[in-house]
Amino acid sequence: METPVSLDAEDIRNEKVKVLRSMRPLRLEDVVIGQYKSHSKGGVTYPAYTDDKTVPKDSLTPTFAAAALFIDNARWDGVPFLMKAGKALHNKRAEIRVQFRHVPGNLYNRNFGTDLDQATNELVIRVQPDEAIYLKINNKVPGLGMRLDRSNLNLHYAARYSKEIPDAYERLLLDAIEGERRLFIRSDELDAAWSLFTPVLAELEEKKIMPEYYPYGSRGPVGAHYLAARYNVRWGDLGLDQSA
Repeated sequence: METPVSLDAEDIRNEKVKVLRSMRPLRLEDVVIGQYKSHSKGGVTYPAYTDDKTVPKDSLTPTFAAAALFIDNARWDGVPFLMKAGKALHNKRAEIRVQFRHVPGNLYNRNFGTDLDQATNELVIRVQPDEAIYLKINNKVPGLGMRLDRSNLNLHYAARYSKEIPDAYERLLLDAIEGERRLFIRSDELDAAWSLFTPVLAELEEKKIMPEYYPYGSRGPVGAHYLAARYNVRWGDLGLDQSA
């Protein structure tokens, strides 16, 4: 969103609504849905979604979704925003990643040991678990040679601050008690969000689109990676920073 007039709840919510109203209608070709299937690993068999006794065997209910969204305003024109969420994935985390564009005519292509497309400078805001903000950059390895490597400039909240970090719901409950409305959704924001997703949800149901199957404990359906590649974006959970 753009900078609000003040930190007042209504000013912040006004800007959030402006963003949603500036978003381009979501197209079916920019959406990937999936459903997890049974998978065996290490002698352990994990169930499929339809193995649940309460779920019909022919259920088309998605357990994964990925989408490419666009904000049609002066600041974000042409910039893809990719979102994904799902159940039974390889790990549980919530994060925001800002991938910077490559420098045209990069002089260091020959010196970089790995594919430069896989080492884009990137700002990561990890919401959970282990809250952190870190910037992934390409840097020169010390020495007489010219070799580049990737490093993280890391602010790990638990390591930086000794005090206990409140759980998200603790903060939310405190705001509710104090009447603080900045983090709560206003009715017109809710309407704008649903008007963005309702048409494509109706189209998925009307056309009975079959979700793409993905193994329990995987990174999701292959179609999500094709979606990201179409917009020259790389999902963050495929990189070299899994321990970050």
